[in-house]
Amino acid sequence: MSVNLQTPIDYLKGVGPNRADLLRSELGIQTYQDLINLFPNRYIDRTRYYKINELQRNNAEVQIIGVITGFKEVAQKRGKRLVASFKDDSGMMELVWFRGQKWIRENLKIGQPYVIFGKTNWFSGKYSMPHPEIELKSEHESNLRSAMQAIYPSTEKLSNKGVTNKVVTNIMQQLFLETNGRFIETLPDSVMTELKLISKSDALFNIHFPKTPELLARAQFRLKFEELFYIQLQLIIKNLIHKSKIKGFSFDKVGNYFNTFYKDHLPFELTNAQKRVLKKIRLDLGSNAQMNRLLQGDVGSGKTIVAFMSMLMGLDNDFQCCLMAPTAILSAQHHQGISELCKPLNISVSLLTGSTKTSDRKIIHENLENGNLQILIGTHALLEDKVKFKNLGLAIIDEQHRFGVAQRSKLWHKNELPPNVLVMTATPIPRTLAMSVYGDLDISVIDELPAGRKPIKTVHRYDNNRLKVFKFMKDEIALGRQIYIVYPLIQESEKMDYKDLMDGYESVSREFPMPDYQISIVHGKMKPADKDYEMQRFVKGETQIMVATTVIEVGVNVPNASVMIIESAERFGLSQLHQLRGRVGRGAEQSYCILMTSHKLSQDSKTRLETMVRSSDGFEIAEVDLKLRGPGDIMGTQQSGILNLRIADIVKDKDILEQSRYYAKSILKQDPSLAAPEHKVILHTYRQMSKYRNIWNYIS
Repeated sequence: MSVNLQTPIDYLKGVGPNRADLLRSELGIQTYQDLINLFPNRYIDRTRYYKINELQRNNAEVQIIGVITGFKEVAQKRGKRLVASFKDDSGMMELVWFRGQKWIRENLKIGQPYVIFGKTNWFSGKYSMPHPEIELKSEHESNLRSAMQAIYPSTEKLSNKGVTNKVVTNIMQQLFLETNGRFIETLPDSVMTELKLISKSDALFNIHFPKTPELLARAQFRLKFEELFYIQLQLIIKNLIHKSKIKGFSFDKVGNYFNTFYKDHLPFELTNAQKRVLKKIRLDLGSNAQMNRLLQGDVGSGKTIVAFMSMLMGLDNDFQCCLMAPTAILSAQHHQGISELCKPLNISVSLLTGSTKTSDRKIIHENLENGNLQILIGTHALLEDKVKFKNLGLAIIDEQHRFGVAQRSKLWHKNELPPNVLVMTATPIPRTLAMSVYGDLDISVIDELPAGRKPIKTVHRYDNNRLKVFKFMKDEIALGRQIYIVYPLIQESEKMDYKDLMDGYESVSREFPMPDYQISIVHGKMKPADKDYEMQRFVKGETQIMVATTVIEVGVNVPNASVMIIESAERFGLSQLHQLRGRVGRGAEQSYCILMTSHKLSQDSKTRLETMVRSSDGFEIAEVDLKLRGPGDIMGTQQSGILNLRIADIVKDKDILEQSRYYAKSILKQDPSLAAPEHKVILHTYRQMSKYRNIWNYIS
């Protein structure tokens, strides 16, 4: 008789309503299915039995065979503790219980051989074991048990309510007894044979009750591959459906705007990487499917020129284009740069942000609706209902991870057919993360800096080197250069951040007094107009030093700024440090990044700083960041849902991820509809995906 794995956990023998409620609230276990997919955190070797005289004072987990010789109650500040004397043929120790004493006294027998398991303590010249796992030696030997004991995820509440690891293990044993350990296969024979995978049933048994380390490793590989395979399958199918069903505007020709700009007005020679990306975009825009492409490129790699030339393809086909950026500063930067490129081509371009005057807005809205305005650049203001295009054909989103899904979809509805979409990011995304989060997008990478750019020299200096740093700053200013000094901004501690910034500003002002030196200051508490005024003073070269918080992380392009000093650099994440460093090195002169810290550094901070000093490769830096912080932190809450993996780890299991994507792509390439008999099992599993949102609810 087969068991329905969607049966509520309440019906499993040994669970009962109270435990079921606890398992639901604490671990999210609703059904038999959820329980079978509660994978252990780690394993303990239960093949070894210790003698009491072999114990070490290291608080280790051990198991011992012996007998209870007596019980006593010991008074303490609150209530009493129950203490049992426990001995084997080598010595004596104590077993201690702070709760559940009544059950212990009624059920444990003096003189019977027991197997105990737990952590040992050394106190007052003797060993003790608080709240040991304990069972009769005869039961221990007859139980369904593996040599390696699984240790399951738990919570303090579960432990306090008596739902121990032993209880969870017993419940898991009961589930295997009720199901006969048989589970539906979810991978095709061809993949199983090629990769020499064990069956689904064997994998699930050996993940919970592994007989040997070798079988455990095979079970883990099988289940990790399966989890990642179905995530990749889902993403690739989503991409295929997108291309086949969501029709886009086809840009049939490359015309006068593009050709004239390319031949006569291109300010520099394109890199091979830029040419390669433009070719891909051209193919996308020439098809009937909506373009949905992610463009990754390090700071200063030339994404903007690629975006502009993509817009020219839109204009050549009588479409309007827009570019949306997360901040007013970055939008203004794009507007300034793109306006310069548009001048010789007589293209109309406007800027729309929250601070745009009402009278200017009215003109922009009118020109947008009648088609006179060809390119609109702006912030979230572009999403307002009043903003109506005559014929929007291409939408470009910069630093796309700063926009939510709902915000992006608003842009899609600015035309009857959704516009072609190009999303850009200067935050390098590790390949494994890109495959897991953006696997449904086509991804292009600009992995080459424009010719003539000198690598930025990065150094780490401690606070006691500050006078030497000030001397270096004066030397650079004497050469006509400008300098950024950036202070951390951590939301939880805005008052402290502001104090740090103002203290730093006063310190710099004393060392660089007027009228010999001019200093700008920019922070989040300033009015937008004041912020822009100070920014513009620095851009025009009227001030030599810009003291700021991370508001300048994106959007300031000052080729004459050659030094970036990052204060309290240990308080920044790796990608943020890399972004800030990218604010310099935009001119022909040698640029520098100085990371200032105290001597008190955690191991992770040391790793981050060493990585920054050693490497300028954004993708290498992103890989280190991924290892340090994990995928959820890097992607933020918007995209982290897909990364709630049950057993796989996209950092540690990078090879399995690439393998799973290869097989998913290969199968869909030869059989896009999964109609072949050998792929019936995949189609069945994939269809279950639409029923159950949790991936592990359909692959067991």
